[in-house]
Amino acid sequence: MNLDIENQYAGKIIAGIDEAGRGPLAGPVVAAAVIVDQDHIIEGINDSKKIGIKKRVQLYDQIVDNYQYAVGIVSPEEIDEINILQATIKACQEAESSLNAPSDVVLVDGNMKFSDGRFKSIVKGDSKSISIAAASIVAKVTRDRIMQKLHIQYPQYNWQKNSGYGTKEHIAAIAKHGFTEHHRRSFRVKI
Repeated sequence: MNLDIENQYAGKIIAGIDEAGRGPLAGPVVAAAVIVDQDHIIEGINDSKKIGIKKRVQLYDQIVDNYQYAVGIVSPEEIDEINILQATIKACQEAESSLNAPSDVVLVDGNMKFSDGRFKSIVKGDSKSISIAAASIVAKVTRDRIMQKLHIQYPQYNWQKNSGYGTKEHIAAIAKHGFTEHHRRSFRVKI
């Protein structure tokens, strides 16, 4: 992972943003914004999907201890009201606006459209930008921890393992136990 994308915006405050939880049947969508200190690069930052759980948690701890970061969280209820795309955009905007200082440039993973011209979407940005990769780690660990807490309340859905995704086991649990307030009602589930 290098700073090639960030170097295009030299002298500007750059936030990277990524989300976790667009596809699951349960739980919130979580976006994280991170401003990487380019003079203090943490070794090993990469797309969260390419890092094992133990290493991801170690990097998360380093990122939140050393970089400015914030998260935006949109509930399943609101996802159902405004749809997952709009909920993801809202979570991204909330994360960025919760940073201590406004960013000059906001690099976002994916191809979402934002009305704010500071937001620049980058397809596969989590494997191209260290700022987005750092945000992907924060978003993923934050969401996984939310789902682990919800698992304690609803162990029959095994959210500590499936993170709310539509695995066979999770769908079978929905068929047997029904939906919870943490399930997204607007997502179609074949039971």
